[in-house]
Amino acid sequence: MITQSCKDSLGMISVNDFRGLERIPSVMNELGVFSGSEVGDEHGQGPVASKQRRIIVANQLPIRGYRNEETKDWCFEFDKDSLVLQLKDGFPGNTEVWYVGMLKLDVEKEDQEEVAQLMFHKFRCVPVFLTVDQKNKYYHGFCKHYLWPLFHYMLPLSPSHGGVRFDKSLWEGYIVANQLFVNKVVEIYKPDEDSVWVHDYHLMVLPSILRRRYTRVQLGFFLHGPFPSSEIFRTIPVREQILRSLLNCDLIGFQTFDYARHFMSCCSRLLGIDYQCKRGYIGLDYYGKTINIKILPVGIHMGQLESDLNMEQTATLARQLKEKFKGKVVMVGVDDLDMFKGISLKFSAMGRLLEMHPELIGSVVLVQIANPARSQGKDVQEVRFETSVIAQQINRKYGNEGYEPIVFINDPLSALEKAAYYAISECCVVNAVRDGMNLVSYKYTVCRQGSPVLDKALGINESDQRKSFLILSEFIGCSPSLSGAYRVNPWDVNAVADAMYVGIHMKDEEKHLRHEKHYNYISSHDVAFWARSFDQDLERACKEHYLKRYYNVGFGLNFRVAAVGKNFRMLTAETIVAAYNSTNSRLILLDYDGTMLPKSAVDKTPRNEVISILNCLCSDPKNTVFIVSGRGRDPLSKWFSPCEKLGISAEHGYFTRWTRDSRWETCSVAVGCDWKKTVEPVMEVYTATTDGSFIEHKESAIVWHYQDADPDFGSCQAKELLDHLESVLTNEPVVVKRGRQIVEVKPQGVSKGIVVEDLISTMRRNGKSPDFLFCIGDDRSDEDMFESIARLLDSPSLPPIAEVFACTVGHKPSKAKYYLDDTPAVVELLQGLATASAGPKARKRAPPISITYPSPANTLCGFSSSDLFVYTNKFHGFVGLMELKKEKLVMFYSDGKHDKEILWGKKDPIRLEKSSSVDKVSSSLLKADNMIVGGGNKLNGNSKIGRSKVFPEDLAPWRQRILDPGSDIVLRWNKIFLFSCLMALFVDPLYFYLAHCWSGRRIFMCEYRL
Repeated sequence: MITQSCKDSLGMISVNDFRGLERIPSVMNELGVFSGSEVGDEHGQGPVASKQRRIIVANQLPIRGYRNEETKDWCFEFDKDSLVLQLKDGFPGNTEVWYVGMLKLDVEKEDQEEVAQLMFHKFRCVPVFLTVDQKNKYYHGFCKHYLWPLFHYMLPLSPSHGGVRFDKSLWEGYIVANQLFVNKVVEIYKPDEDSVWVHDYHLMVLPSILRRRYTRVQLGFFLHGPFPSSEIFRTIPVREQILRSLLNCDLIGFQTFDYARHFMSCCSRLLGIDYQCKRGYIGLDYYGKTINIKILPVGIHMGQLESDLNMEQTATLARQLKEKFKGKVVMVGVDDLDMFKGISLKFSAMGRLLEMHPELIGSVVLVQIANPARSQGKDVQEVRFETSVIAQQINRKYGNEGYEPIVFINDPLSALEKAAYYAISECCVVNAVRDGMNLVSYKYTVCRQGSPVLDKALGINESDQRKSFLILSEFIGCSPSLSGAYRVNPWDVNAVADAMYVGIHMKDEEKHLRHEKHYNYISSHDVAFWARSFDQDLERACKEHYLKRYYNVGFGLNFRVAAVGKNFRMLTAETIVAAYNSTNSRLILLDYDGTMLPKSAVDKTPRNEVISILNCLCSDPKNTVFIVSGRGRDPLSKWFSPCEKLGISAEHGYFTRWTRDSRWETCSVAVGCDWKKTVEPVMEVYTATTDGSFIEHKESAIVWHYQDADPDFGSCQAKELLDHLESVLTNEPVVVKRGRQIVEVKPQGVSKGIVVEDLISTMRRNGKSPDFLFCIGDDRSDEDMFESIARLLDSPSLPPIAEVFACTVGHKPSKAKYYLDDTPAVVELLQGLATASAGPKARKRAPPISITYPSPANTLCGFSSSDLFVYTNKFHGFVGLMELKKEKLVMFYSDGKHDKEILWGKKDPIRLEKSSSVDKVSSSLLKADNMIVGGGNKLNGNSKIGRSKVFPEDLAPWRQRILDPGSDIVLRWNKIFLFSCLMALFVDPLYFYLAHCWSGRRIFMCEYRL
């Protein structure tokens, strides 16, 4: 049974749904491949093979159309005012642009094929058709009535306030719609050639679905609206799914730094991902990939607007409006009719202006143009009613015959009419309480610059100074870009009224200077500049796509791609044990915190299991084992006191001892501690002002920890502390380094890298030059070890045949060649080495094997019908593989290494046993004698190879049974298992494992962890 919390994944896993192939049979022969490679141009010319292609995915296509009622023909044209159409001017000249989105008009199902063909061949558009129910759930429901208010900082505190509350059915409709958009992208996408640019909050889960199909797709996303603070975003029940989907992009764009900062804060608080700034670029390290963050506000299409200004129709309208408002100062506002544009607050400010300055009555007019609402609902009706009432009240109070202080135009106007209003207005008021960008101020400024035709109509000489005045809300995206604007808090009606008064009486010279500043910026940062900049950064972000190997991780909307270097791979027990067994002088270097012990552990004392493993390794005369840690020597000595032969290098190598009873040696670069008098007061100040931080005093170093502080504030304080300490310690023989949630000050020349070099040098002098080197760690300080090892490989310090394993913990960029997933994996690997040292007697009998489907949180394994499943044998301490084999259950083996297999035909004899009395199934069971799981037998003429630890009934450990892979019960269980594997495609996460023999009587157990 699948619970309700997993259904969000069901709507998006139709990865083989290629129904579009049937819709365009004349164009597409196979997925992503067109007849003749490309469609022809309007003159019938053939394709140009060298053309670059961009696929623009947006909620709506840049198309306007209607159906002729008489001829029943469809008539379409490009919408020249559409931003997604205008941005193509920023692409290189040979770029072919395709569009995927919905049409602005409804098309009946029987006409969709005809319209789709027309869109495809004439406009290079691929329309997405949604049913009425799908559109209501996706657009009117989840997008406009849930996400849109919430992204504008309005929480649904009650059913009548702040939009609708989270509804699972609307969320599922949102996923289904995004899946349909992806299906259309797939119809035209050419792998390894096309770039895909997704626009706005309507399609925030599209990146995950598309990335699952095409791992190396060049994928960018731009959010045109605001991104809320983490306090708001965290209220979304599906917050992590949305974040992870966006992080499947290569480049994510925002209008302002505030919006980008909110997004990065959400990633830090919810996913534990920190950002870095390098050479002017912001990046998030996510599963080995760098997700780039782009901050660039969108611009307007200068050519389109200047063309409108040069039209006679615009000039005529402007001349008429100037005559209409002759003798009056005109202020203009153009806003969508919604609750966030602050129209009623603007009207109230106009009333307050006339109340405070009655001398302005009759000489000032506010023209408010209301664009049609993009979605209908109760909130739109309320806004329309409220604004109309306030306008009427002010006009009745301050108006007279022939004069209305507020001219409220609640009808759609053309672009030419709006341009005429802009041209005759002395001031533009943009009073939104929250908005993404708002380009009204840009258009107003360009229109005030004028044109030859418009200037002639308005009687403006070419030598006359151009002037304009902007009143902008602090809460809109364009406010930071237009520094000469008069910024206001839209909620402060008096402040807005004062700004209006300033705009009316400001000197023309100052208005001219402000206008020039704005116009120069707007004309140089138009939509072409914006698109070109985003496109170039997307190309830069994707340049390493083919320099790495990628693995799919997770199911559903928790899917992500892990990237590793081509030579970066998981360290398997088989690989290292084989080298371990063939060498005679081994050096094993182990970090502690985060490697052998989880960072989150409160009790830092090593577990008994770890102590036992270390003692086993140290007891091997061929081994030299060291704990290399940044911690002080006193706690390390206490924790590892049971390990007599264990070496410890404390405080990054400042103190070293070779065994428990040997004396501590101090590194050769030891310096005085006078510098601590400077560092301690500084750190104390930051500790007092950063709740949750603390100072760790070492003998050679001082460390400031902030792992328990607020993630954002702690990171900010750490950066400032780093800069502060570097400036005051310039002349001291110390270095300041930032690690994982720490800032450390320590003597120069002390690092884990130096430890590696010193230990190898000492072993060489003692005639024990290591031919096996294993080094593992998880922190930035451990990278010094990996770097030193890389240098040593090219030097005579190590024998040329030395086996070297530099390993990091976690999937992240590293100088190490290998990685392990987490702390348990490290312990298991060390257990494998310890078992190898203990000899064959320790491997006499293995306990039951726990077979677990990999968790998305700690493995790189994705899933497909041919995937290998990881299993762990806790006693043997190595990782093997379980492979699906047609109708047979599984074979257990160790990654193809035959020396680890136990062949049933080569061990002690075993006998057939009667059918199980517990399961009542006619099946042949094999029983192991002498506590050895293994033996030889043939059943039905088939040899059985492998170790199978499936137990149908409770038995004492020395009477453990093994189930024959050819028996009826296995075949029956296998059908259940294969069905469950298919279900794993839809449910995330599922864990499959077989019960231990003494833990129950069930052959198969499936646990849902939701």
